[in-house]
Amino acid sequence: MAIPSLHFLAAPSVAAALSPLCWQSMLYAMIPSLLMNLYITGLNQITDVEIDRINKPDLPIAAGLLSKKTAIAIVSLAFVGSVSMGIANPVFGTRGLNSALWASAFFGTVYSLPPLRLKRFPIWAAFCIVAVRGLVINASFFAHAQAAAFQTPTTVMASLLGNAQCLWSSIFFAVFGLVIALMKDVPDVLGDQTLNIRTFSVRLGQKTVFMAMRNLLTALFWGSGAFFLQQATRATSPGVTLARLITGVSAVLFGWSVRKESQGVDATDSDQVYSYYMHLWKLFYGSYLILPFAM
Repeated sequence: MAIPSLHFLAAPSVAAALSPLCWQSMLYAMIPSLLMNLYITGLNQITDVEIDRINKPDLPIAAGLLSKKTAIAIVSLAFVGSVSMGIANPVFGTRGLNSALWASAFFGTVYSLPPLRLKRFPIWAAFCIVAVRGLVINASFFAHAQAAAFQTPTTVMASLLGNAQCLWSSIFFAVFGLVIALMKDVPDVLGDQTLNIRTFSVRLGQKTVFMAMRNLLTALFWGSGAFFLQQATRATSPGVTLARLITGVSAVLFGWSVRKESQGVDATDSDQVYSYYMHLWKLFYGSYLILPFAM
């Protein structure tokens, strides 16, 4: 979802966004990105088997449906395949794409693997997720789109600091990533306590973290919505006005949904919190659907 949305956001025109080169750039980037996601999530499950047997017993390794040896082989092949595709194509193997792949691999590895295993430390764990969800994905794929699809070679930092849309999307999804990072630990307190993983939910309590993240995400959506609605009044063309209205109204509605769906949720009930957490993921992907209108 992020790759197409960031291509459309970076496009200099509608015609450029619909060009064959743009679609080729998107499709090429998706394959190594999916492989890298398989590596990161698979590695996390390999190193979390004991925790998952308590918190998520239906996962394939924890449930005994997949052996560790087979899982290690799968994630190893996924990693090699991902980084190989990043450098294999002289047109689509951009610096932006390779930055996304290698930075994601680095943060995913230090998050899960000893000796660092940063997931043991709540601040560092949150930092890893925020860095990937914010800077790495948004700025890197924006830079990839500019170079591969629109023939404007650039660096990740140049895209981040030189383009207001790229900067805004990186900040927005970094904050959303923080909410995802901390909310995902709320239903997993039992397993984390047992294995001495001192998450914020373990340290501060499930209710405290649940309410703080709900309020932060609400503020993010409503603040963004107010900004784009205000900017719609300053637009110089009907198309930009409409795009900003779509962005602003969607953000306000998403913020309302964050609060509405939280009503009646018991933060100490793992099933209820997990259902709410999955609702936040729907809003996360919905935000990427709206992202191309953020102009």
